[in-house]
Amino acid sequence: SFPTPRSSDLIHFLPPHDGLLSGKTSFIVKGGGIMSSKAIAIVTGASSGLGKEFTRLLAHEPGLEEIWAVARHRETLKHLEREFGSSIRPFAADLSRQEERLKLSAVLQNEQPHLRYLVNCAGYAKFCSYEDLSLQDSLDILSLNIDGVVAMGLIGLPYMRRGDHLINIASQAAFQPLPYQNLYSCTKAFVRHYSRALNQELKERGIVVTAVCPGWMDTALYQRADIGADKGTRHFPAMASPAKVAEKALRDAWRGRDQSVYSLYVKSAHIAAKLLPQKMMMALWLRQQGL
Repeated sequence: SFPTPRSSDLIHFLPPHDGLLSGKTSFIVKGGGIMSSKAIAIVTGASSGLGKEFTRLLAHEPGLEEIWAVARHRETLKHLEREFGSSIRPFAADLSRQEERLKLSAVLQNEQPHLRYLVNCAGYAKFCSYEDLSLQDSLDILSLNIDGVVAMGLIGLPYMRRGDHLINIASQAAFQPLPYQNLYSCTKAFVRHYSRALNQELKERGIVVTAVCPGWMDTALYQRADIGADKGTRHFPAMASPAKVAEKALRDAWRGRDQSVYSLYVKSAHIAAKLLPQKMMMALWLRQQGL
């Protein structure tokens, strides 16, 4: 494991010496020394879909010197550098694997940046019955969608300060159990509850945690999730633009909200999940999907 700075080692913050555009934050540490660190954002799952949209938006955020874009394939990350500029710093890593998460932790420990935004978009789904998945496939979904989110948060939080943002991508699927998408929906329910509870715990530190709960989005997730199973998700109503979802998520995070829900369709599903029994919600889901 890698040592991380303790919040007890910090006495108080000093205002930036050269303004927001410098991206620098200075603070006094025990012993009287002054440390200065660059301001960064980390976006996982950054190479496409919702993660790419967060990367695009944060690349234009004043005061951020670097966007650490994390995804599995280095080639797709190179496109981000060309598209969004020199502030993009690519990290090729499979965040379902602890040893690769710890490599990123080591870079943070070595450079000691000020992490203003941590956006956990990495995740995946399989639209099928439990019996269509191998044991390893099932565990990999849990490892990335749950372990990866928790690990990245714990790795990143020591470098975050008052006013910073941890954004975790949950889903409309978090509102109810979804047969034939059971692992994905349960992982997103975990992310939603974990994020909202963690937000309460971090209020004293002034760090806002926001669970983003989008519905269907026009991303590559569906191509990867559809394995041609006899029973699986087939219908994707009210498909939304990932750009719109990311824009609303950032606005909600800036407003201090612990949850971001985009579109009237998803908000209606959220209300229905609160009012109707879960068995009825599952029956409606199966009927919608023709299962």
